[in-house]
Amino acid sequence: MKNGIHPKYVETVVKCGCGNTFKTRSTVPELKIDICNVCHPFYTGKLKYIDTTGRIEKFQKKFSGGYASLQPRKKVKPVPPPEPETEEAAES
Repeated sequence: MKNGIHPKYVETVVKCGCGNTFKTRSTVPELKIDICNVCHPFYTGKLKYIDTTGRIEKFQKKFSGGYASLQPRKKVKPVPPPEPETEEAAES
C-alpha cells in the first residue's frame, strides 16, 4: 500500500434516531443514522412505518378517494334527439 493516500481509520460513534449509540471503526468520527438493529422491524418483529419525508401521508391524501375505475358510474339520462321541423311549423 502506498503511504499518505489512505484516509485515517478512526473509532466512530454511531447514533441512531431511536437513541441507541454504539462504537465501531470508520473513516469518519461520528455517524447519525435513522434506523439501527434495535429499532429495525426485521429484528424487532414489529411493523413500523419509517417515514422521514411525509411520503405515506402524501400517498394517502392522493389516493384517499379511491380509483376512478373502481367507483360506480352515475347513470345519465340520454338526451332525446331534436324533432325534425315540419313544413307547417316553418310557415307559421
